[in-house]
Amino acid sequence: MGVSLTSRIVSCLALAALTVAGCGNKAGNEKPSNGTASGAPIIIGLDEDSTGSGASYSTIAGKTIRLAIQDVNDKGGVLGRPLQLVVENDESDPTKVPAVLQKLAGQGAKALFLQSGSAAILQAKSTLTALGLPAIAPTGVTATLVAPPDNELIYMLANTTTDWAQVYCGAFKAANITKIGVLTDDTTTIAALDKALLPALSCVQIVATEKGAANASDLSAQVARLKNANPDAVLVTSVGGAFEVLAQNTLGSQMKGTKRFSLASIGNQPASWKLAAPGALEGLIFMGSINTANPRTQALVTLLKDKYGKDYDITAYDAQAWDSVHVLKLAIEKAGGVDDSKKLNEAIQSVKGYPATFGQANFTLSFGADKHLGADGACGLSLIEFGADNKPKGPWATFQPPCAK
Repeated sequence: MGVSLTSRIVSCLALAALTVAGCGNKAGNEKPSNGTASGAPIIIGLDEDSTGSGASYSTIAGKTIRLAIQDVNDKGGVLGRPLQLVVENDESDPTKVPAVLQKLAGQGAKALFLQSGSAAILQAKSTLTALGLPAIAPTGVTATLVAPPDNELIYMLANTTTDWAQVYCGAFKAANITKIGVLTDDTTTIAALDKALLPALSCVQIVATEKGAANASDLSAQVARLKNANPDAVLVTSVGGAFEVLAQNTLGSQMKGTKRFSLASIGNQPASWKLAAPGALEGLIFMGSINTANPRTQALVTLLKDKYGKDYDITAYDAQAWDSVHVLKLAIEKAGGVDDSKKLNEAIQSVKGYPATFGQANFTLSFGADKHLGADGACGLSLIEFGADNKPKGPWATFQPPCAK
């Protein structure tokens, strides 16, 4: 491939990553109005990485957080009061998190949404303790985010990498996969995720691990080394965007016929699908959370398409963002307001059996003093397979995680 052609492709991928992140999307950046609520505003803070390594998923969730708040306000708000959003950006940089959270608190935020990279959110825990503000990480998936120490005020919704490992292992067993290769990007977010996920994949032998820069323009050498290790399958771990497209294009070309698995990233970034080479995503299986058999998912699909057009593709980030707002709304109602942060925190812990907008139809979210991870079982996850048109075609027929009752 010539240098000029490579440069053009990289430029297009970079532009697409910005598009995925919502840059230039006026609708996605709309500030929610008070709607029909007329009381004093309840200020909620959003730490949203809109320019760093987590932007490719953070701004998708941020857009739907805004939409959910608008929906709440249009229906009378919470206790007759509108939710008002204040936003700052930590760029997924852990060193910037304390100042960002303090700034949000200084603007009057009574609760926070932490929509950034996992490493950045980890840094938030001690700051939350100091500020005394409860927070929800809508798309967080690393179990350490809600584990002691300093976990008294932080909550997550989605299944963690511990559940992912169990599901991947179930899939590998069902597909007779015993050896895998791993292709990963160099972001701090994925470094933290890999540290939790890969050691938990004790069901298989990891025969090779290759890393590429998030802004790489060529991964052929890494994929060649993976091929030489002769794995039964390759697992790509990345924040998505340009790196993931390049990885799948290269794997599809150099390791055609080798089964490929990925994280949720690629499945939740529809703009990236269009950048993949024709058929390059066919057969790729990703860890999804969207199951259209869930009636609440269907309702959110309808709302999103009405708002953004019939071609809008729902993602787990949308659903988790939507549920985060409504879990917080329910907690504020239970607490009778937001003036007492301790009471609000206890109210979050009292939310039980909330019917989630993601996952399988009977998947629910519950919290408690010792349960800061909302997911009730592994059925918040689904393994989804891409078709020949580079679009998800539905659940992978070989294996799906059971939904225990």
